[in-house]
Amino acid sequence: MSSSQATLRSLYRSLLRELPPRPGQPRSLLHKHLRESFSSQAAAGQHQNPRAATDHADQFVRYLQAQRQYVTLIERYNPGMGMDEEERTRLTARRVGMDLPVEYSVDDVEGEKK
Repeated sequence: MSSSQATLRSLYRSLLRELPPRPGQPRSLLHKHLRESFSSQAAAGQHQNPRAATDHADQFVRYLQAQRQYVTLIERYNPGMGMDEEERTRLTARRVGMDLPVEYSVDDVEGEKK
């Protein structure tokens, strides 16, 4: 196996690692496209500019890794991002040692009168 084929295989595996996992599901169209593209390059062994193609793929892998790390950091340092306003307010109050009063709806008050 030549060095360029080893490099292509390494880049291909790196790209697959960065794709979201899909356990129990068939391969995505993107996965199939990547496989065809890399296998055709490896089989042909020649590309218009093989160094540029591998550099481009390597840059794309690094971009995907940076995006994954960015999302991880956003989720870690902004834990209330996916919460609604009421839940965020309640947790903020709990952080400083307060409990918010229980809010009653109109249905709760009418049910107590009967």
